[in-house]
Amino acid sequence: MRALSGRSARSRHGLFLVEGPQGVREAVRWAPDGSVRDVYLTPAAAERYPEIVAATRDRATAPAGARTERSRGHAGSLRMHVATPEVLDAMSPDAQGVLAVLRSETAGLTWPDVARPGARLVAVLADVRDPGNAGTVIRAADAAGADAVVLAGRSVDVHNPKVVRSTAGSLFHLPVVTGPALADVVAHLRGAGCQVLAADGAGSHDLDDLQDAVGQGGVPDLTAPTAWVFGNEAWGLPAADRALADAVVRVPIRGRAESLNLATAAAVCLYASSRAQR
Repeated sequence: MRALSGRSARSRHGLFLVEGPQGVREAVRWAPDGSVRDVYLTPAAAERYPEIVAATRDRATAPAGARTERSRGHAGSLRMHVATPEVLDAMSPDAQGVLAVLRSETAGLTWPDVARPGARLVAVLADVRDPGNAGTVIRAADAAGADAVVLAGRSVDVHNPKVVRSTAGSLFHLPVVTGPALADVVAHLRGAGCQVLAADGAGSHDLDDLQDAVGQGGVPDLTAPTAWVFGNEAWGLPAADRALADAVVRVPIRGRAESLNLATAAAVCLYASSRAQR
């Protein structure tokens, strides 16, 4: 279990870890059918989080195909274990007494999950390497009501433990697709009816101006189905990537800050669209 903190072990075994009560609670409730394999708790955690114990038992005994808020797995596919704090600490120093093991192959999603007519808001991360940023954007996208998140190009592994922890359970609330090239992402989402907006400090459009123009025929129109593209933490979006978008939008900086953190800028842009589409 400890080895699953490394990408090679996750790839070799087809498993990944979910650490801490919040992530495990959401994994047991919302992860895809058959993906949750094991849940580990210390005796103190089992007493402190009875809802995790109940949801795990419900899901472990649910008939195959049954889908309720608290039981969404295949019968017999999930095992619950009570272990000493020393055992949990040996598995993960970040478990906080609660740990789950999930099958990554059943958690994977493909283009039909996001590139479909009716998607209103999608977040696309292009070559984003920092796991904390990636996880925080997934969490912000979930909070803003996005339909999906795409990690394109050479972005961080979505099953990296820090990514999973940073999502605070949002990883299991909406489709998250990984690996495709950015050009393919843009083509698919545009084909599904989304305008593609790149967020970059070099943008020719000011986000405030777009918000002021909502309902007045502004271009680009924030009320339209939108895929927002966010670039790497260090170098942003190269010119070639910006050229793939329908428009490049900058978040206004009114103070002396040189720029915004990637996850903060993503939250601002996603909520601008969410409010306009409300």
